[in-house]
Parts: sequence; C-alpha cells; structure tokens
Amino acid sequence: MTAASVTAEAPAKLNLFLHVTGRRADGYHLLDSLVAFAETGDRITAKSADSLSLSITGPFAGALDGEADNLVLRAARLLAGDADIPPAASLTLEKNLPVAAGIGGGSADAAATLRALARLWNLEIPTERLMALGLELGADVPVCLLDQPCRLTGIGETLAPLSSLPALPVLLVNPGVPLSTPAVFRARSGEYGAAAPVLPLEEPARLLDFLRAQRNDLTGAALALVPQIGTVLSQLEALPGCLLARLSGSGPTCFALMQDEESAESGAAALHAAEPGWWVQATRLRPAGL
Repeated sequence: MTAASVTAEAPAKLNLFLHVTGRRADGYHLLDSLVAFAETGDRITAKSADSLSLSITGPFAGALDGEADNLVLRAARLLAGDADIPPAASLTLEKNLPVAAGIGGGSADAAATLRALARLWNLEIPTERLMALGLELGADVPVCLLDQPCRLTGIGETLAPLSSLPALPVLLVNPGVPLSTPAVFRARSGEYGAAAPVLPLEEPARLLDFLRAQRNDLTGAALALVPQIGTVLSQLEALPGCLLARLSGSGPTCFALMQDEESAESGAAALHAAEPGWWVQATRLRPAGL
C-alpha cells in the first residue's frame, strides 16, 4: 500500500577532519574525511498529491525565498524521472539549519527527499541506484543518504561506514555569514595534504587524540573569506569542557566536541549571551547504527 505521508530527517553533517588530497582532471577535489551526523537538522515531509509542490517553514526558510528550483525539487524530479512516474507530491521542508553553512544542509535535504519519496511512491530502488542518483545532485548527497558515521574518500562517492562512534556532545556555531563552497575551494592554495591513517574508534579518548592530530585543509581559505570564523574558533576553544574545536566542511559553521552535555549546554548559553547574532546549537553526534 502506498503511504499517504512520509517524514525523513535531514541531520547536520560534520567533517570531524577534512583533508584535501588532490584534484581530478575535471576540477573536482579529492578528499579524505571522517563524517559524522548531529542530532539536529532539517526535516522533509512528503504527502500524496496530484502535482509537485514545495513549502518551506522553519527559522531559515527566508534564506531560500529566492530559490525557484532548489535541491529538494531537483531530487524529486530526478527520482520520478528515473522511476518513469509523474513527480507528484506535496513537500514541506522544515529548514532548521543555516544555509551555505558547511554542514551539508542542502545535500541532507536532497537525501531526505529521495528517501521520503522512495517510500511515498513505494519504489523498490536498489541502494546503489539511489546513491548514484544522489551523486548526480551533489558530491555530499551520497554520504547524507547513508546517514551514518563513515570514512569518505574520492570526491565523496567512496564511503566506508563505521561500526561505532562515540555519541559525544557537540556544540555547533555559525557566525551568520553564508559561505560558498566553490569559493572556498577556489581560494585554497598550496600543496595537497596526505590522507589520515586508520581510525581508532575503541574509546573516546583515543578518537580525540587521533582527531587532534588531523586537520581541515579548507580552514585557511575559509578564514580569508570570512574572518569571523577565527573569532568563533577562539571562543569555542576558550569554553570550559571544550575537547576539540574545528571548522566543519568549507564553513563557516564550526563545531566543538565537548566533555559532557552540561558543558555543551552551558557553553551554548554563554555564546548566546555574548553573540546573539550567531546560530548556536548544543546537540550530540549520532551513533552508528541508527
């Protein structure tokens, strides 16, 4: 029986480290990253309808007002075309994540749309095919479709899911300035970095020591374009209980892995008071196997 309404979560994507290891002839950069997802994000609801429509709600709905054809609609049309059916659904995007923020918001929304519509339309589509469709929409969509911690290589299409990852408290902070991913890659200069060694995941302390030895190779370029990132990182590093502060993806959102939920909540309250124009969210990393 075809479902009448389906809801899919679109969690924030975090690059716990991000190494840029090379560049292909077609211009795409080669990456090595540990990707995790947070327990906060957007939400897609798909309902049966006679035609395709999209409404956007949530605190960041206004940032998408000028987009006549965003990734959610493109994902719906792509999936319908692949299945050779009419793209008929009433879609609602609850936009809780800032736009152009380096936490995969648009890609996560597209992935959630593909998952929701595959269920709504009762499509028996192989995972490999869904991943291939996701890659047509963007390099980050396949990892958002996987929706679990993984090691990401290539341009984002080679994924190695992780069997475990500590559900560490995390603080997300965005200074309220959008930042284009292509612009950051264009601003990047210098030699390419090396890939990271094998991940130690047995316990949080070993993972944190490992992460501290890694880097985000886009930090310098992002800082040159949005200097406020430096202020965010400095304030996160100064918080009691901060274990590691780093830029996520191409930014400008930064994250801090925190000692416990109390320090994450108190850190969020302190930053809200000090910088009311920033987006600040205390949450946790989603563990593997959800």
